[in-house]
Amino acid sequence: MKIKELRKLDIQKLNETLAELRNKSREFRFSIANNQLKAVRNLRVVKKDIAKVLTVLNEKRKEIEIKSAEGSEQIQGKEKK
Repeated sequence: MKIKELRKLDIQKLNETLAELRNKSREFRFSIANNQLKAVRNLRVVKKDIAKVLTVLNEKRKEIEIKSAEGSEQIQGKEKK
């Protein structure tokens, strides 16, 4: 999963993707513990994908906070006049 693809998604879709990746990570951990999975690298890839999704979610949340802060500043500026 590439970060450019993730940035195009909305917050709800990102949360769904995050839940899917966390489930996949859990399944990989159990498979590794039971010696059923030979490709341990898959767990690393999933962990990195989880980190990417969380990064994009935090970016989007900060954008929303900044926009709402700017909006409230403009409203307060009008009230002072």
